[in-house]
Amino acid sequence: MSFVQILAATPWLAWTSAVVLGLAVGSFLNVVIVRLPQMMHRAWQAQCAELNGEAPAHERFDLAYPRSHCPACKHPIAWRHNVPVFSWLVLRGRCAHCRAPISVQYPLVELAAAGLFAACLARFGVSWAALAAMGFCAACLALAVIDLRTSLLPDALTLPLLWAGLFVNLWGLFAPLSHAVIGAMAGYGVLWAVYWIFRLATGKEGMGYGDFKLLAAIGAWLGWLSLPLVMVAASLVGIVVAGGLLLLGRIRRGQPLPFGPYLAAAGVAGLLGGDAWAKLLAW
Repeated sequence: MSFVQILAATPWLAWTSAVVLGLAVGSFLNVVIVRLPQMMHRAWQAQCAELNGEAPAHERFDLAYPRSHCPACKHPIAWRHNVPVFSWLVLRGRCAHCRAPISVQYPLVELAAAGLFAACLARFGVSWAALAAMGFCAACLALAVIDLRTSLLPDALTLPLLWAGLFVNLWGLFAPLSHAVIGAMAGYGVLWAVYWIFRLATGKEGMGYGDFKLLAAIGAWLGWLSLPLVMVAASLVGIVVAGGLLLLGRIRRGQPLPFGPYLAAAGVAGLLGGDAWAKLLAW
């Protein structure tokens, strides 16, 4: 009896595994969210130094090194203080060494990943489709938070996500392959056209190229038929949120806001929406 068969025959074990896996993946996503933008900036600085004839810094910095540490005092975090959600609660959101506050982002991302993984299991059952959906949701969650924090959508995430969508749809897990290929092309092309129309009309850049690549990735996963609803949902939620922030005085009129989080959320909703999403498409 395989492990997959055991999970299928034991619902409590399947649900527990999904939640625990989500918490563990969420903990890793926090590393990606914090370090990947820093890695990008370091790469840009190295390129600038090389162009200026200067020696670039060779200090190692990646997802694995240096080990996790407190942002304030740089003290390494012991494994017992790095248990998803639980350690943050026990330490009351503070560093065990210097008592500096630790962002609530860490447990929220871990809980969000656990919730999304449980939703994937509920939607697809114990299957390869559920596992693939978990990967999609994890990537979208990381991209959404990175964009909120830095207004960046790294190629290191968007491009593998696009190719992964085409790969899983070789077997038609979420859309026929032809729909996935057209979805990737249309997702990039539509936002590219909107970008240039807006730029020619106003002289301003309304969005970044990362948004094109993210929508292309979503199209590769969901197929081109889902793209209109993804665009409408992301735009409406973005307008409502921006309007609310403007009324509350949290942003200024004309201040740029990241669009990636709304695209990512709409993509996840499209993947997990099931019959409700299909009915909206039919309507």
